[in-house]
Amino acid sequence: MKKTLTVLIAAGALLGAAGCSAPTQDTTAETCARVQTVGAGPTSNEDKAGMIRLANRLRPVEATASADLKTPLHSIIEFLDESAKETPDSAKLQEMQGAYTSAGQALSAACGGGQ
Repeated sequence: MKKTLTVLIAAGALLGAAGCSAPTQDTTAETCARVQTVGAGPTSNEDKAGMIRLANRLRPVEATASADLKTPLHSIIEFLDESAKETPDSAKLQEMQGAYTSAGQALSAACGGGQ
């Protein structure tokens, strides 16, 4: 789980350097590179502000993500958004936990981070 979060934080840093105006769909390798850059950034998902920053850094990546990674990124962003709410719905979070975990595994598998 920590590796996935590191990958997500790294993608944010790449996003800042590369901009977010890519008009076409990225390849899986390009999406992975962007996700890894977000994961390498200084964002922490330990607190609500960190979850909001991480979700906001992932949104532009999701917009141009490869078809294989668009759904996992969307699941992660949805989970982070719900978690960062002032009063998160614990039942909804519980329901989203499986998709969030699967999304992290899918990113790790696609991006080679599961080693």
